Amino acid sequence: MSHFDTFVVVDWSGGNDTGQTPRKDAIWAGVSRGGISDPPVYLRNRSEAEAWIAALIEAELAQDRRLYIGFDFPFAYPSGFAEALTGSDDPFALWEWFEARVEDAPDRNNRFDLVAEINLGLGDGSGPFWANGLPNRDIAGLPRTKAGYANPFPDKRAAEQRAKGSFTCWQMAGAGAVGSQVVMGLPVLSRLRARFADHVAVWPFEKPDAQVVFAEIWPSLTVGPAPDNMTKDAWQVQELARQLAAVPAPDLAQMLDVEAAEEGWIFGLGFEHLLKAPPPLRNDCFALPPGVHWTPVDEALAQLRARLHPVTPVEDVALAATLGRIAAADVLARRANPPLPNTAVDGYGFAGGRAAGAHAMPLAEGRAAAGDAPGALAEGQAIRVLTGAALPEGVDTVVLQEDVTIDGRTLRFNGPVKQGANTRKAGEDVTAGAVTLRAGRRITAADIALLAATGTASVSTHRRLRVGVLSTGDEIVEAGQTAADGQIFDANRPMLLGLVSQFGHQGVDLGHVGDDRAALRRRLDETQGRVDAILTSGGASAGDEDHVSALLSEAGALDLWRIAVKPGRPLALGMWQGTPVFGLPGNPVAAMVCTLIFARPALARLAGQDWPEPQGFDVPADFSKRKKPGRREYLRARMRDGRVQVFASEGSGRISGLAWAEGLVELPDAAADIQPGDLVRYIPYGSFGVT
Repeated sequence: MSHFDTFVVVDWSGGNDTGQTPRKDAIWAGVSRGGISDPPVYLRNRSEAEAWIAALIEAELAQDRRLYIGFDFPFAYPSGFAEALTGSDDPFALWEWFEARVEDAPDRNNRFDLVAEINLGLGDGSGPFWANGLPNRDIAGLPRTKAGYANPFPDKRAAEQRAKGSFTCWQMAGAGAVGSQVVMGLPVLSRLRARFADHVAVWPFEKPDAQVVFAEIWPSLTVGPAPDNMTKDAWQVQELARQLAAVPAPDLAQMLDVEAAEEGWIFGLGFEHLLKAPPPLRNDCFALPPGVHWTPVDEALAQLRARLHPVTPVEDVALAATLGRIAAADVLARRANPPLPNTAVDGYGFAGGRAAGAHAMPLAEGRAAAGDAPGALAEGQAIRVLTGAALPEGVDTVVLQEDVTIDGRTLRFNGPVKQGANTRKAGEDVTAGAVTLRAGRRITAADIALLAATGTASVSTHRRLRVGVLSTGDEIVEAGQTAADGQIFDANRPMLLGLVSQFGHQGVDLGHVGDDRAALRRRLDETQGRVDAILTSGGASAGDEDHVSALLSEAGALDLWRIAVKPGRPLALGMWQGTPVFGLPGNPVAAMVCTLIFARPALARLAGQDWPEPQGFDVPADFSKRKKPGRREYLRARMRDGRVQVFASEGSGRISGLAWAEGLVELPDAAADIQPGDLVRYIPYGSFGVT
């Protein structure tokens, strides 16, 4: 049994009551039922949380719904601990042991004293638990720090050794104090398991075929940073509950097929790619407020930016294959760059600077070259060093080889030489743990160099966005075919496929469909599972043969965005069976301009990238132009001799102007009377990511 009706994720706390006002250190719960996620639930203490969970289980059982509850703390300890404490390696014996001894009230508990007793009972009090979180009371048997700490058991379970960034369950206080969550959480689980004994199975210790399944989870495994307006824990429980609910039943069964009898396991570990499926877009994501007739360009872009989110799954990709991919999570430097202090030149190293005047120093045997282990240098000596070599211990200054003479085994040079001269400090470029790549960035060759230098071997990235491109209309024929009178060759589809490729996405050629609504419906249906977004050209207005907008309207997911822009007509924006569709104008110039201005940033957002803003430049005009207020205008343009020229004709059918141009001049919504020499905004094609 792998189907669940309701998914609940609980972020636990080992501390005291947090009060009525929601705060980050409390217990938070996220619920997703029937594909609908509820707002996060704030639970101020464990007593309130236990009552809430019990009531939830009773309600789900009464409705005959299968319930999955994930708790954000380990269900067991590293191997050997349970048997040492209880005489049995049965994890439930450990649960009952803690349940019998933990004293827990909203404002106080005995967790620090209890683990101190464990430390003393298992040894001399130097471990396995550490970190006393009581500021005003020392506790015999519980070290405040790891000074003198000794652990007779493994520091981490097998699951935590594999889960990057996870914390040890022995730490009882401070940042990442998982230990307190375990000690205070296991008694609650033990009571709930006993209360609902006939209905609960605990994964992976028991077969997950009961109506209610408890599982250990770790939201940080797959949930990224919280939105600016949400508490991290609240966001994580809500998002992980949604992720779990989105996993197909066969994949869920595969994730539940784990054997970890004593130590337990983190649900989803090793299957992160199955959990990171993005949420679907809503059918109303393109809906404009009532009464809107003509939408300014900036407002249209703001609406798209606010409503769209990534739709591509996340996967780990080897560093060498990440060029052009979009980072799905921040990447931290695994080590500093440079990792050790080193020399920037060929020369001779020693300790301390030297004042003005002549200096002589005994020269040590050997040398330090790039790649050598650092070694050590005796006080008062100098050693030969080559560029890039790690500085031996006792060396912090290097004098250039051109500035010295060697007299037997004596180094001679004239000062002054400043202490630290010609050396690089460890981490002066990047420190260990620093962010080297931000989520949402499209990865460049320079990024790859930095990631490699700081020890990154693979990156969590979004899969490339698959963008289908479809042409419509009886007047369209493929280039190379015979065109009848009144027909034209299809310029839009190859142009749009080229733009999609230059944007960094995977273009999918959906071909051409004539003015046949049934054929168009079949073609759109065939795209399911093949593409993540669709660009169409033609048929996007409200005429008799505008079948794209008609079909989207029939599906209940159409919005004609009448944008105050020239060139361009209304954009037909909608959803087809969950896939966003951008209905572009049929005229090639309007199709390209609308793609650059509207579709490009929207597709980037769907692909997981930060919203890209094209970089424009104020340059002198080499043309005259008078425009009326009310619409933003884009003119095909190019730079020559420090001034920007515009194409002679503004007609949307003049395709030659697209090839002539090297960018666009953007004229403001307001009226304008431009004369040669006036500053205008020029946006090169390169600022849109195309050439």
